[in-house]
This record gives sequence, C-alpha cells and structure tokens, in this order.
Amino acid sequence: MADLNLQEIRDTLILVAHEAGRMILSANPTDISQGTKLNSADIVTETDKAVETLVSSRLSKTYPSFAFVGEETYKPGMQVTTAPTFIVDPIDGTTNFVHGLPEACISLGFAVDRIPTIGVVYNPYQDKLYTAIRGQGAYLTLGAVWGLEGGKGRVSKLPLSKNPAPLKGLDTCLVATEWGNSRDGNNYEVKTQVFKKLCGSKATGGAMVHSIRSMGSAALNLCAVAAGQLDAYWEGGCWAWDVCAGWAILAEAGGLMVNGNPGDWEPKIDGRKYLAVRGAPSGQKEIVEEFWKVIGDGRMEYGS
Repeated sequence: MADLNLQEIRDTLILVAHEAGRMILSANPTDISQGTKLNSADIVTETDKAVETLVSSRLSKTYPSFAFVGEETYKPGMQVTTAPTFIVDPIDGTTNFVHGLPEACISLGFAVDRIPTIGVVYNPYQDKLYTAIRGQGAYLTLGAVWGLEGGKGRVSKLPLSKNPAPLKGLDTCLVATEWGNSRDGNNYEVKTQVFKKLCGSKATGGAMVHSIRSMGSAALNLCAVAAGQLDAYWEGGCWAWDVCAGWAILAEAGGLMVNGNPGDWEPKIDGRKYLAVRGAPSGQKEIVEEFWKVIGDGRMEYGS
C-alpha cells in the first residue's frame, strides 16, 4: 500500500462522484426506463447503468491496472481479490431514486488486500459528501457544490460530536435495518423475528430500542452510524459495493463492523452480513453482544 497515493485516489473519486451526481440530478425518474433483477423490489434503471459506465470509464482511464467491481457489471462468481480494487455502487438507494425520495447516493469504495481503504459516498440531492482514507480520519463536507463557505463546503470531522456518548444498551439506541429484496424463506424469517424483538417491550423479552430506521441505502445507513446519528445498523443480503465505501468511513470515525450473524468479530468485505456500531468511548463490544443475543439461534445465509 506504501506505493499507492491514497489522497490522489480519494480526490479522483470525489471528482467522479460529483460528475455522477450531476448525471443523477439530471435524470427524471418518472421518465426513465427501469427493470427488475431478482423480483419487483430489486429495481435497476438506465441511470444506474449509465452512471456505472461513467465511473468505470473514468477510473479505468486513470488507473488501468486496478481491478473494478460494480453492481451493474457484476457476474455470479466474481470475487474481490487482494489486488487494489474499486468497488462501486452507481446508485445506492435505487428504490428511493425511482420514487423521488432524496435519499440515494453514489458509493465509491477502494479496497486493498480486501480491506476497505478509501470511501467516498455522495448524496447529490442534499450535497452531502462523506469521505475517508484509512488512517487519516473521516469527514462530511456539506454544500460545496451549492457554494457554501466559498465553494469549499462546511467540513466536519466524523463523528459529528466531539464527545460521543458511551453506548449503554440497546434500549438507548436508534437502530437501522433494511427489509432487503428477498421477502420469503429463512433469511426473511430471521429478519422479521429480529425486528420484532428489537422493538418489543422488555416485559415481552424485547430490547425496546428507541426506534428502527430504514434509509433505503446501505451506504447512507453506514455514514449515519459513522456520524453518530444512528447507533447501529444491522444488515443481511447486501453486497461489497453496498458497504465498502461506508465501511471505510465508519472505521475512520471510530466505528466497529462485525458479522451480522453472531460470533464473528472479523467479517469479510463480501460476507453479505454486517453489524455496524458507532464510535463510542465505551460499550461497543457490549452492544454487539447484546444484539447477537437478540438474534439468538437465527442465522442469515447468503451466497456470493
């Protein structure tokens, strides 16, 4: 990694993210063609494909020796290797995009040795840019394209609080989850049981979390955990391109990523099961263990 100019790569990804953001903003979701992949909840649009083509062409021209894994060009069996790899979701939050809900983003990750190393996540609707380089911190830049602070944007180090509160228990937590696009079988049953138990009262054996949020984008969920706006995010079924960039940002904000199934403290980038916990002076390990107890004997299983 010593011979890689990580700052230059990060800056290139920011430029590409802004260009892709302009493409997304110029699209009218009500007029573009769309189709489905797995089922009616697994949507892909012509804009997803066009943005990935833009991103891959820009990155392959600048860094022709780096590998590239993108959602819309992925083929079953493709693996993230130890080589320097761009891992890209052209529009994370496609369902929000087609409904006109402004919670969608470009998620541009860069991994080395299968470790999320650079993350750039950009929501063009709100001009929110999240960035991180491994070992160099995580940041939110707000309003740069809109001209805030003379075009530099308002830059905040993550987490947003200078003194994050300790994590004291799930009953003090705001938790993010997603339904996913598979709505039957074992994984769906595990998820719905966990959702029920997270929200249930202590009297009924539940965790009684403050509430559950679903932003509709794994990358934005992870960025909200990194910012300290969410306490945890539990997910099963998403892919490396959904989490690589957000994972890099989370880690640099002091957050913790473990397996979404109990017992594994070192999840794989393409393991498809994740539990993210915000940075805190204490309580991260305890929150993970309490969450795993909520899951109990249930196990999510996803193929690659």
